[in-house]
Parts: sequence; structure tokens; C-alpha cells
Amino acid sequence: MYNDENWNTVKQFFPDGWEEKLREFGVIIRERKLSPDSLVRMFFMHLVEGSSLRETCARAKEAKIADVSDVALLKKLSASSEWLRWFAVSLLDKLGLESEKPEWLSKFNVRAVDASVISEPGSTGSDWRLHYSIELFGLKCDHIEVTSNKKGESFKNFKIKKGDLIIGDRGYGSAIGISYILENKGDFLVRIKNKAMKLKNINGQEFNLLETFKKLEIGEKGDFDVKFNYNGEKWKKIRLCAIKKTPEDAMYSIKKVKQEMLKKQHKISEETLELHKYFFVITSVKRKYLSVERVLLLYKLRWQIELAFKRLKSILELGHLPKFDPQSAMAWLHGKMAVSMLVNLIVDKGRFFSPWGYPIS
Repeated sequence: MYNDENWNTVKQFFPDGWEEKLREFGVIIRERKLSPDSLVRMFFMHLVEGSSLRETCARAKEAKIADVSDVALLKKLSASSEWLRWFAVSLLDKLGLESEKPEWLSKFNVRAVDASVISEPGSTGSDWRLHYSIELFGLKCDHIEVTSNKKGESFKNFKIKKGDLIIGDRGYGSAIGISYILENKGDFLVRIKNKAMKLKNINGQEFNLLETFKKLEIGEKGDFDVKFNYNGEKWKKIRLCAIKKTPEDAMYSIKKVKQEMLKKQHKISEETLELHKYFFVITSVKRKYLSVERVLLLYKLRWQIELAFKRLKSILELGHLPKFDPQSAMAWLHGKMAVSMLVNLIVDKGRFFSPWGYPIS
């Protein structure tokens, strides 16, 4: 059932010292029932295939990998959170992505937030929404919450403290959400949808995104002072940063959104389609801390990691999330990140495989 040769090939991509790190983090103390190899193999059976812990243990026993109970495996998984995070960060370096926070961000605790719907297997399985926050540099999950799928994406789902710089995609670009961050002394960097927020220029006139962006040339960056308010509050000053995409990127973006709207049977305005020729974000961070170039670079760093996580949401949808044990749920998420990084690394390196099918270190 489980091919040892394939498993040994996969291990070629593991970060150096992974077995020693299991002992260093206290995951493996004695190896009477579980060796490092057997334990990690069972983790991946659980995390990749979406098997329950009980099913994972049964398969492992049948394949003569190990003979342990699901309770024992859950304890090991809970204890492995930091090891799984270390595994994911180490693979980030192998993928050539940034894992160390640059000096120009030393003032901020940079956090990326997201959410994913998880459907439990089976016809009677429940749908849950997993809300999580990850420190962008270090990939440490610092917040995790499981709710019904009726609770939508919002910055209000997360605790915010002074020094936090919260980065979110378009689903989080609302006046209520960014007001919540500012009220809690945090900062934000978020994409917004067309007409999702009412913006004004510093003179109090309506700010027209498309008319403003049309003045930008390809590669030219725009950094505009704008204002917003929420629920009749005082208008607050923020920044809108934008750059014009290349014709190829713009065409790809427009094609993609047309396909999405067709699938959902929604209409899309010509103005919204035109805005897909530009990349734009809003932020509360002042220019003395982040230039427009660094604002765009910071979102690019999030986007690069998101690309490395491009399989994360589909992997997350494979159920059996430990819903009632926060420590186990956090370890589960770190494990999903580790799997996602490993898959991306294998696919990336696979393009350059040698005739014998694995890399030589």
C-alpha cells in the first residue's frame, strides 16, 4: 500500500537535520514504538490524505509502519507544532522565499490573515470556517479560530495590538474592518474591491480610482492621500498605493475574473474590468516608515508566500481538523503549511529532475 521507495524519494526534499530537530523540540524522547521516520510518515498520511487519526493508525499498522493508538498520535501531533513550523520555514529557504524580517520592518509585527472553509468528509460532514493569522516572517500561527461557515472574513475576527501590521486580501478590504484595526492602535495593508469603500481626496472630493489610475504608465507607481470614514465617524487619512500592470498580466487578470463571474453567473462592470489593469492597496502606514516601493514590496512578499501556499486551501479542505483543541488545531495548520511547502518544492524541483528521478545534494 505504501511504497518505501517513493517515501525515500520524498525525504530527499526534507530540510537537513529534521530528525535531530524532532528530539530538540521534545517530540521524540524515546523510540520504543515510534521512530522519527515512522512518526513523520504518519503525520503526512494524516495531513495529506485527510485521514482521521484513527484511520491513519489503522493504515500504519496494516503497512507495518507503526502500531500506536489515535490518542497517542494526537498527543504527538500536538507536541509537534513548533517542529512543523520549523519544517515549513526551512522549506521556504529552499524555495528561495524571504523568511527573515528586513530591518525596515523592525517597527512592525507583520501578520497575514486569511480564512478557509473546511468540509468534513462524508455526506453528513459539517462545513467549518478556519480563521487564522500567521506571522509573515517565521510562519508562526498566532491566532486560530474555527467557526461555522456563516461567519465571514473580517479583520474583526482577530485580536489587534499596537505594532501589528495586518495584511489581507480583497475579502478584508472594508471600512468596518480597517476602522477596527486603527481603533486598536494597529496598522493595515489590504487590497480593496471597486466601490467597496467610499474614498475622498484630501480636499473632500470623491476619489475616482479609474480616472486617477489612467494617468499611470506601465511600471509607474502612484502614492495618493485619501480619506475614508465608517458609520458617520470622522474622516481618517490613509494612503492608496497603485502600479499599472503589464499588458500580459492585465489580460490574464481580466480573463480570470471573467471566468469567475461567469461561473457565479454574476455581471461585472466595464469599470471593474478596467481596474484589473492595475494593482492597488490601501495602508495606514506613514511614508516615513514605508515608501510606496516598500508598500508594494511588502504585499509582494505576502503574495510570494501565498503562491507557495497555493495548494494550502485545497489541502486544508481535507478534513479532520481538531476543532476543540486549540493546540492540536494550531499544530494541524502548521502541518498543512509544511505539506504545502513540500509539495511546491517537489513540483518546482521536478521540472529539473535528473533521469534517475531525484536530486543529488
